[in-house]
Amino acid sequence: MQSKAATVEEYLAELPEDRRTAIAAVREEILKNLPAGYEEGMTYGMIGYYIPHSIYPDGYHCDPKQPVPFVNVASQKNHMAVYMFCSYIDPADKEAFLKAYEATGKKLDMGAACVRFKKLADLPLELIGSTIAKIPIERHLETYTRLIPASKKKKS
Repeated sequence: MQSKAATVEEYLAELPEDRRTAIAAVREEILKNLPAGYEEGMTYGMIGYYIPHSIYPDGYHCDPKQPVPFVNVASQKNHMAVYMFCSYIDPADKEAFLKAYEATGKKLDMGAACVRFKKLADLPLELIGSTIAKIPIERHLETYTRLIPASKKKKS
């Protein structure tokens, strides 16, 4: 469910206390490990970390008004989620993430890019942080521009 909050602070304030605490902890881990150049803000009604238009003016191929996503965090109706676009777009990164997740012993509930969790203890926070820390903005942008389908690339 998308929030109408305009800022991260507004988003956090509208959450129930238990979810606010969990989402704030995930946010703290992300910010602690976020490589230089990415920005934090609200995208798609969630807390987002992204490549700003000042670095990549073309924006996200699905909606060029949006910046290229890196990671999102959200409180959904029946769960919370971390959207790991950063590892989802590269098959080798996704495989490494899945293998490392399995090694944590925690149960993985994952969609295409979203890691769903009901309580913070279900999520391997250190793995989220270490995965994010390994992908500098230049690498993410190179992977993104290389792997998006040619039919989706902006025509010159």
